Amino acid sequence: MDNVIAKLKHGLIVSCQADKSSPLYGPVFMSAMAKAAEIGGAVGIRANGPDDIKAIKSAVNLVIIGINKSQIAGYPVYITPTLELAREVAEAGADIIACDATLRERPIPFKELVKMIHNELGLKVMADISTLEEGLRAQEDGADLLATTLSGYTPYSRKLKGPDIMLIKELANKVTIPVIGEGRFRYPWQVGLAIKAGAYAIVVGNAITNPISLTRWFCQYLPK
Repeated sequence: MDNVIAKLKHGLIVSCQADKSSPLYGPVFMSAMAKAAEIGGAVGIRANGPDDIKAIKSAVNLVIIGINKSQIAGYPVYITPTLELAREVAEAGADIIACDATLRERPIPFKELVKMIHNELGLKVMADISTLEEGLRAQEDGADLLATTLSGYTPYSRKLKGPDIMLIKELANKVTIPVIGEGRFRYPWQVGLAIKAGAYAIVVGNAITNPISLTRWFCQYLPK
C-alpha cells in the first residue's frame, strides 16, 4: 500500500461527487467525470458510496480514495464513521479509506476505527481534519495520511474563502505522514501555493466536477 500513496505524490486528486439534487447524480455520470479527470492528468479520485466507486474503479486506472457518507442520529460525524460503511467502499474497490477524524462526538473512537480498517480491510486511512490539533491526534491514532478537508466546516475551525494554506503548512511542519490539501481550491495558482506549503497532493472537487457551483460563481459577477 505504500506504493498506492506514492502514486499520489505532488499530484491532483479529483473529487467526483454529486448529491441527489444534482442532474449528475449516479455512477454513470461520476464514472464519466472520473475518466475525464484521468485524461486530464489526475492521479487519484475521491468518491462517495459503493455504487459510484465500483463504476469508477471499472472506468479508470487511478488511486481511489473512498468515502461513505452516512448521517447517524446523535453524531455530527458523517464521513465513513463506522467499519461497516468502510467495508462497503472497500469491497467496491477503494484503495484508501477517508474518514472524519475531527474531535467531535462519533459512534466509535477514531483510533479504534483506524485499527479495524487496517486489520480487517487491509487498507490505509486518510484522516479528514479541520485543525492542527486534530491532525496531530489523528497521526497518533494511526492515520496514514491527513487531509484538510474539514477546515472551515467545523464550528471551531478557521473560516476562509479559499483553501487553508496555513493549516497545510502547520501540519507539514509537525507531522511525519503525508498532508493532503483539500477544501475550497478554486484556482490553479492555489494548488501551487499548497504544494510549496508542504502538501503531498491536492484534492479539487467543485471547481472541476460541479457545474452548478461553477455556474453560480460566474453568475455572481453579472448585473443583478
